[in-house]
Amino acid sequence: GSVPSPNIQKPTPLQLTPMKTDLLASQFKNELYQNILPFWMDHAPDREHGGFYGGITNDLAIRNDVPRTAVSCTRFLWTFSQAYLVTREEKYLDIAHHAFDYLKTAFWDREFGGLYWSIDQHGQVVRDRKHHYAQAFGIYGFSEYFKATGDEKSRQLANALFDLLEVHALDPKYGGYIEGSARDWSPLSDMRLGVDDLNCQKSMNTMLHIMEAYTNFASISTDDKAAKRLREIIRLFQDNIISPAHHFLLYFNSDWSPLSDHISYGHDIEGSWLLLEAAEALGDETLIHEVIPSALGLAEAVLQDGIRPDGALIHEDSPAGLVNPNLEWWPQAEAAIGFYNAYQITGESKFKAAAAQSWDFINRHLVDQVHGGWFKHLCPDGAVDPQSLKAGPWEGPYHEARMGFEMIKRLSTHPD
Repeated sequence: GSVPSPNIQKPTPLQLTPMKTDLLASQFKNELYQNILPFWMDHAPDREHGGFYGGITNDLAIRNDVPRTAVSCTRFLWTFSQAYLVTREEKYLDIAHHAFDYLKTAFWDREFGGLYWSIDQHGQVVRDRKHHYAQAFGIYGFSEYFKATGDEKSRQLANALFDLLEVHALDPKYGGYIEGSARDWSPLSDMRLGVDDLNCQKSMNTMLHIMEAYTNFASISTDDKAAKRLREIIRLFQDNIISPAHHFLLYFNSDWSPLSDHISYGHDIEGSWLLLEAAEALGDETLIHEVIPSALGLAEAVLQDGIRPDGALIHEDSPAGLVNPNLEWWPQAEAAIGFYNAYQITGESKFKAAAAQSWDFINRHLVDQVHGGWFKHLCPDGAVDPQSLKAGPWEGPYHEARMGFEMIKRLSTHPD
């Protein structure tokens, strides 16, 4: 099942360096409101054709040859709906409206329902398949926009996507959700999310983001079906997806037999706090107490094995050695939240120090002091990958903005 990996030397386990950065809500406020959100507002919206540019290079050149993805647009919708919810500043609502209009017109399939995977700058469909990961982000974004605006159309669209997943993606035999469907919701032969993924029936990544979407949707849904499904998903993580070694298994057959022994440290640390958030959303104390050891087990395993000496989170690993020595932005953002979440649960200073070190690495390597925003991809030595895009099919505002929102909230309610 798994791909043989090059035998790249693993770094020695982390010796935490003395913190260069303390953790203060004001630092995250400054980064979010002076850099991250203004960067995306100034450079990403395509005011002529609607939506957002498919690609933007590190030196801010527009790349209209890069398709625009539903994943990216729904993440814009979530980010700026959340920004408006927190601040009530109209400038953020403007971007949220812009994203919502594009999703319900250019991305929405009027014949079969659901969101196309990608379109071009003129709104022509590039890939019409209905990957369930993208539909999940639709639910996530539409739910947030409904919270921000009360627009009933947004709740209807979230409901429609939820119903489509329940009909076409839910596995009634083994539970959970299969990876994807064709445009008409018929089965796909190749269900991979990206070129590096395994073609499999089920994946941790899709399940994680359906869980995240249902967590948000359950708070606006008018019945309890979303909450019921959310509980089932949490159960699947507990019973099938988290390995005895406290990592997420990544790829599965339909019966949840695993297909790979690779480790994604970024997903482990992201999932550690999303899993707890999902249980807390259900308000079930028994479930929360059951999930906490899982969240801490994931965070501890990442702390022990997943951090380089310079503080960066390793991208993908395996028992045979590193699978991918390059560095990406999103695991670093999730590490700040995930480690701080573990600190909030335990009070153990090692987790706070790890969160601070992630934040320090972000400031030293990812924040673009010249053009604004964040670099998204780094070479193994920590230098910026010259081929990488700052905005692209996956490279949107969501991970870094969510880090800002989460850390401001957590540091404001849990000051030391």
